[in-house]
Amino acid sequence: MRLLFIGDVMGRAGRNAILERLPELRTRFSLDCVIVNGENAAGGAGITETICNELVEAGADAVTLGNHAWDQREALVFIGRQPRLLRPANWPAGTPGRGAAIFETKAGARVLVLNLIGRVFMGLADDPFAAAEREVAACPLGSGCDALVVDMHAEATSEKQAMGHFLDGRASLVVGTHTHAPTSDERILPGGTAFQTDCGMTGDYDSIIGVEKGEPLRRFLQPTPASRFEAANGEATICGLAVETDPKTGLAMRVAPFRLGGCLRQAKPDFW
Repeated sequence: MRLLFIGDVMGRAGRNAILERLPELRTRFSLDCVIVNGENAAGGAGITETICNELVEAGADAVTLGNHAWDQREALVFIGRQPRLLRPANWPAGTPGRGAAIFETKAGARVLVLNLIGRVFMGLADDPFAAAEREVAACPLGSGCDALVVDMHAEATSEKQAMGHFLDGRASLVVGTHTHAPTSDERILPGGTAFQTDCGMTGDYDSIIGVEKGEPLRRFLQPTPASRFEAANGEATICGLAVETDPKTGLAMRVAPFRLGGCLRQAKPDFW
């Protein structure tokens, strides 16, 4: 199975890149499943129903969220009627929406997508490891699903790496999101799980983590009242991670970074 995970879509630039390129990418690379983190898709702060629907129509099988999930308050309502939108599974009971779901590919394969959020520097959340154990035990790779993808939305690299090793051999892919800077540690862990600490953002990299440079720079230089951050709107790089899984086990056989457009060096998996 060919999986593509696309990192945090940042503002209009990131959205436009997805809407313009994803339909063709699905066809060209015969992608079986595409997961997109959309928590910054609405001007860098949250997601709207219209934007979520656009991402799905462009080819996203699932859209995951993170700490900015409710920045657009309408998300509290429409998440209940959008089955492809997931919020972190380890948020407290009673939080709207759901944190895990199975999505069926055109070939009939079952892909479990699990969204988690870290607790280090990230605010209120239940234990992500307990949530991961619960969801993976309820739908094991091989018997309950044919592929299992985990979006670990977290600040601390150690927490993301710990989740990768915690689920090694039980997930097809554990990928980190949130920090908007791609790491160069993509690999297959000893048990067969593909992993990357952070796959980066889909946005304008001529920026400071996707934001126009002036205001972040000013905040570092001057301790004065702040203006709003504005999402950078130059050409975006689609940034993500490509994985090919073993049809017998659901574990990863190959993994590679995926980068297209913008100012980052282009990278495409040579195994496709």
